[in-house]
This record gives sequence, C-alpha cells and structure tokens, in this order.
Amino acid sequence: MDPTLPLPLLGGLSPAQFMRRHWQKQPLLVRQAWPDVRPPLGSAALWALAARDDVESRLVRRPAAADADKRWQLEHGPIARRARPGPQALDWTLLVQGLDLHNAAARALLEAFRFVPDARLDDLMLSLAGSGGGVGPHLDSYDVFLLQVQGRRRWRVGPPVARPSWASGQPLKLLKGFRPDREWLLEPGDMLYLPPLWGHDGIAVGTGCMTASVGFRAPRAAGLAHELLLRLAEGDGADPNDDTAALYADPAQAATPHPAAVPPAMLAFARRSLRRSLAEPGALERSLGEVLSEPKREVWFDALDPAPATLPDGIALRLDRRTRMLYDRFGHVFVNGESLHAAGRDAGLMQRLADTRELDAAQCRRLSAGARAVVYQWWIDGWVHEIHPQPAN
Repeated sequence: MDPTLPLPLLGGLSPAQFMRRHWQKQPLLVRQAWPDVRPPLGSAALWALAARDDVESRLVRRPAAADADKRWQLEHGPIARRARPGPQALDWTLLVQGLDLHNAAARALLEAFRFVPDARLDDLMLSLAGSGGGVGPHLDSYDVFLLQVQGRRRWRVGPPVARPSWASGQPLKLLKGFRPDREWLLEPGDMLYLPPLWGHDGIAVGTGCMTASVGFRAPRAAGLAHELLLRLAEGDGADPNDDTAALYADPAQAATPHPAAVPPAMLAFARRSLRRSLAEPGALERSLGEVLSEPKREVWFDALDPAPATLPDGIALRLDRRTRMLYDRFGHVFVNGESLHAAGRDAGLMQRLADTRELDAAQCRRLSAGARAVVYQWWIDGWVHEIHPQPAN
C-alpha cells in the first residue's frame, strides 16, 4: 500500500494525510468508505461462533427507554441457544471478539487497514444488534474504526474529559453524565474513526444491525514493562537448574537489630541484575518484538499431519490468519512470540513475508538452507500454509 495515494476508505485522504490529521487526534466520518461492504459472515454463523468456548463473546441487554435507571444485563460466552433473543426482541447486542482469528473474510477485511503498523493491531470485533441495541455510552483506550456492514446505527460522540465518572451498580463501564457534541446515523458502507478516550454511544436503528470494529491496541506502560521484564528474565542465558548462577552473596552482612528491613546490598544486587539484562545487546529489542507478536491466549494452530520430511521445492506459502509476524531494523524477525535473526537476502524475504503475508514459489526457492529449515518448521506447526494454485478456467 502506497501511503501517499488517496484512499476511498479514508474519504479521499491518503493514509499519510489521515495519520497526520486524525490519528490519535480527531474523529473522522467517511460516508460510503466501503460502498459494497458485506458482513464477514451471517447472523446464524455468528451465533454459532458465540456458542463456542474458544471464542470470546458477550450478550448485552440494555433496559428499555422507559426503565433507563434499571440495571443492564451482561452474559459472557459461550452463549447458549436458549439465551438468544427472539426475532422481534429489542435492545440487545451480541459482541464477538477476535473474529479475524476464526473467519477468513474477517481477516481479509483487516488488510484494508494495514497503513497502521501491525504491532498496533488488536482484532476485529463484530456486533449484531436488535433495534435499540447497544453497549451504552463508554470510551475505549484504543483507536477504533467503526465500519457499518449491515443495517443502521446512530452514533453519539463526545470529546475526552479530564476525569470521567462511571455509572454505579452496572456490569458494564458506562460513562456517567455523557455529553455528546455530535451525532451521525451510519448506513452500510459508512465508517467512523475514533481516537482513544472519546466517549461514544452507538444504538441500532432497526433490526439486523451489524458493525465491524477494527481496534488498535495501545499498551499501558506498566503492563508492557511487566511483559518485557518477564521476557528479559527468560532470555538472560542463565541455567535455571544452576543454583550458583548470579547468586546473591553478602559475606559482609552484619548482625542486624532490624530484621524486617530490606538490606541495601540486596537492593543494589537487584538493580545490577536488571541493568545487566537491559545492557545485553539486542535484549530489549528482541523482548519487545516477542511481546508484540505473541498471539492471544485462546489462539491455537493446526499442526500438519502427516508431516513431510522437507519443505517441497516449488511451494508457495501464506501466513495463517492467526499468525502475528513482525520485524525490526536490527535484523530481528518475530513470529508468534518467537524471534530469530536474519541477514542479507533472507532478511529481505522474511520482511516481505511479514509485509505481504505470503511468498511465491520463486521467493521461497531463494531462501537459504537455514531459513528454509525455519520456514519448514512454521509450516509443520501450522503457522504458514501452502498456497494451492487456482485451477484454470
């Protein structure tokens, strides 16, 4: 994707212009951003996914307008068939998270948004709602594109507030005293981009309302630091079975009248240990890429069985839709939480695989023997799949 070319998806803005003017700054409404958009799957298939225990789903019921002060209802999946609202039911919403992990059409829809780094991508959520359905006024800590794929939804939007307050006694985190300053009715093909922390409330107008939410995560500093420290500890090279490796020692420790006080020498030891891990060349860069490429906990892959002995000559490969693959400017390649170092032609080919999510047969042949061995293992593990040629008409 050329970031300098205008995109109908962005209302004629180029990705570069959109990122400068709107990303993390201002909402953007685009009428007919995707004129021929279709839902990635039908309502029956969405309910079937919501009934699975390996799919994250929620069913939300809002109180009727006349009972606005009553408690909302929230049910986490798997959603049983008996819990499904009837065809004429009002004020309900089904939310299925991570649809791109389970549905090829949903994964394909994400390709249109790859002008934002993959490291920021969270997932695609699809909501199905009866008339009046919604999840109430709320805010998100991430950037989101709200693409209307079926039916209509009215959005009310308000700017961030310094100290938001929340409705008490509710199973959802609902904004209290929400004050929208703009309102739009979205038809199929319309799209609304919202930066983080902008309050919004979407209400289905009529039955069969479907909205695709493409979310981009923004890691919290504390959470990212926690994950990085865990990775750094795993990769420090110490043998976990060696009881003498980097062992704290305090032969000069004096008898103390304050046994509960943390010894200064132990604090210094901890500080040196952390600095040593951070000072290891490439350690932080490797850990960050591994954290960012780690699949979600519920992700699993189908291993190839039976497994061929080698990667066949002439094979073309495509990343599995659940695979997260990144790279950095230091020669690291990251796949599903693992890392390797690639150089020369292999580095260019690995980066191409990450950017385009596939390699043709000629490109696969150019991989070195070592790189082919790595890709072979990915193939066996189900992280990449063979691209079968389309039959001639």
